[in-house]
Amino acid sequence: MRPPTRMTPSHPRPYANPYDELAELADPEPDAWHAPDPAAGSGPERRPGGRDDFSDLTGAVRSDREREEWSPPSHRGRSRLAGVSLAVKLVVAALVGAVLLVAGDRLAVAYAERKTEERIQQSLHLAARPQVDIDGFPFLTQVLDKRIGQARVSVPDVAASKVSLSEVHATARNVHVVGDLPSSVQGAVVDRMDGDVLLSFEDLSRELGASQLTFSQAGPRDVKVAGTLPVAGREIRLQARARVGAEDGRKLSTVIGDMRLDVPGLFTYRPGRGPGAGLRLHPEAARRVASTAAQAKALFSVPAITQRLGLPESAIDRALSGEKELSRLTGSPLFLQRLSQVNLVDLVVDHPWLLEKAGIDPGLVDALLKLRPPALTDRLSFSYELPAAARDVRVREVAVERDGIRARLLGTGLAFGSTG
Repeated sequence: MRPPTRMTPSHPRPYANPYDELAELADPEPDAWHAPDPAAGSGPERRPGGRDDFSDLTGAVRSDREREEWSPPSHRGRSRLAGVSLAVKLVVAALVGAVLLVAGDRLAVAYAERKTEERIQQSLHLAARPQVDIDGFPFLTQVLDKRIGQARVSVPDVAASKVSLSEVHATARNVHVVGDLPSSVQGAVVDRMDGDVLLSFEDLSRELGASQLTFSQAGPRDVKVAGTLPVAGREIRLQARARVGAEDGRKLSTVIGDMRLDVPGLFTYRPGRGPGAGLRLHPEAARRVASTAAQAKALFSVPAITQRLGLPESAIDRALSGEKELSRLTGSPLFLQRLSQVNLVDLVVDHPWLLEKAGIDPGLVDALLKLRPPALTDRLSFSYELPAAARDVRVREVAVERDGIRARLLGTGLAFGSTG
């Protein structure tokens, strides 16, 4: 039996495929053979189209090879949260919901605070809108109850008679709201209010119209006033002490005392009555009066002066009898000290030459004597009275601090706005 004839392709292939060569050498399948072709001898018959069945095997091999080639997996259409557990999704949803609730609650608080600020400003006729901070969380439960547990109010620069309050702070507790929170607040009733007001020393210096004066702490209840005061064309040094207190529980008042007006090197004037009141020479001026014999003799010729000096008549007679004895008496430190302590406020009216001997302008002293204590103290005093709208508020305590005067306030059953 003749071996099958090797088939040579009619057209050369671009490359040699080993699978094609194996397919040509392999025995054909039984159903792939047909009746022998007389022209081809006993060789197998080719199928129509000049292609044997082994070419299908080559295609199958190619298809398998192509399927085995790797390509990146495609996740299109697959959710990224598909692998997240249900518990994690629930926790995230709860957190998002909580954030939204908190944000909504805070927005409602801000809106209610603004409405309350406007209502307080209108009720108390304030020039500036106050600042209101509502405490407590959640606020929406307070809205439903129409009761705010605690709220803080701050008002700057409140007019108070001749001065203004630089700070007003109040904490309201258990506030019953009249109207609908947070949009339609008509008024409120406060069960208890604790607050304080501050009169700053800086404002006192500026607003009293005496910027040359300064105010400072002199004690727990005392304020020191120091500066200069223009009198008869000269700047007179001024010192005083103001005692602060509460009057009738509604008014912060001051009492000016221990006032002293100094002309350096000349005299000190203390208005009013009492042991320290009057006009007294400084030691320098007293020394000028007793510097010459003529001035000393003129001084001893006034009985009221010798009586206030406390000198015996025998000593005066000896001084007037001789220059040496006069110089010894008027030059002693004891005499100068006594002369500086003599109150000349009434003597200068009848004996104006005393001032001229001491080098003092009589017009300056006359202008000072016309400044009566009420006129002086009115220029330095300051007070504050609670507004009529806060009739249920009382001044509980007054204290002098480093920055100013602070008054503690207490109020109960306070009504703001329309509560009917």
